[in-house]
Amino acid sequence: MLDVRGLRKVYSGGGRRVEAVRDLTFTLGAGELVCVVGPSGCGKTTLLKCVAGLLAPTSGEVLLHGRQVTAPPPAMAVVFQEYGRSLFPWMRVGENVELPLRQKGLPRARRRELVTDALAAVGLSDAEAAYPWQLSGGMQQRVAIARAVAFEPEVLLMDEPFAAVDAQTRADLEDLVRDLWHKLGVTILFVTHDIDEAVYLGQRVIVLSSSPTVVREELTVDLPDARDQLHTRGDPRFTALRTHVLEQVRAAKKGLPLPSPIRDAGT
Repeated sequence: MLDVRGLRKVYSGGGRRVEAVRDLTFTLGAGELVCVVGPSGCGKTTLLKCVAGLLAPTSGEVLLHGRQVTAPPPAMAVVFQEYGRSLFPWMRVGENVELPLRQKGLPRARRRELVTDALAAVGLSDAEAAYPWQLSGGMQQRVAIARAVAFEPEVLLMDEPFAAVDAQTRADLEDLVRDLWHKLGVTILFVTHDIDEAVYLGQRVIVLSSSPTVVREELTVDLPDARDQLHTRGDPRFTALRTHVLEQVRAAKKGLPLPSPIRDAGT
């Protein structure tokens, strides 16, 4: 479904030239949940903006269903880390969720149906008439997720969406994402700096190198599909996988050579 080919991004300005992303190539199949991790400043957000059509790559391309992405595709939605900035404080929760549906030109009855279903899916049916500033941080991020879900995307991009919430809320939101993924069958590319989160959520984990960025490793997460915070994180296989990813991220920070050949952890 999603194909990233030789993606490269160079920022120029003020007499400076910075190669943020050098050569990123990977694919996502329909219905996959794939996480991306890497050292701080390695270009994870740049990658996501290029995939979303919000930033033009210097070279390379992003393909969705075989068509080059040159602007935000109608089949794609994005959930950002800074949920407070993505919600309009003067609009009620339901209005925030409905806003992109107005841009789609959907009939009012269909918009209301999608808003109601999306808020129910994230456990906020009783908050539709509230304003974002009346909600906790975790609830605000649920609103942002509901807005993306209501849009009925084929691909959902998530850029470190839980970085600003507390640990308990983060765990609840992680389970929410996996639950929605199972129910909706949407393809998810999830960028995070949290290695444990990447292993817990993903079917695969893509480990990026330090900037200028390439794919350091693609790791299959061979944990059972049914996961929960207590038992999955206590599984010895989870520990082995997160240790392996941590080793690769630390190696990336030190600029060590890429592993060759790419392999699964524990093999």
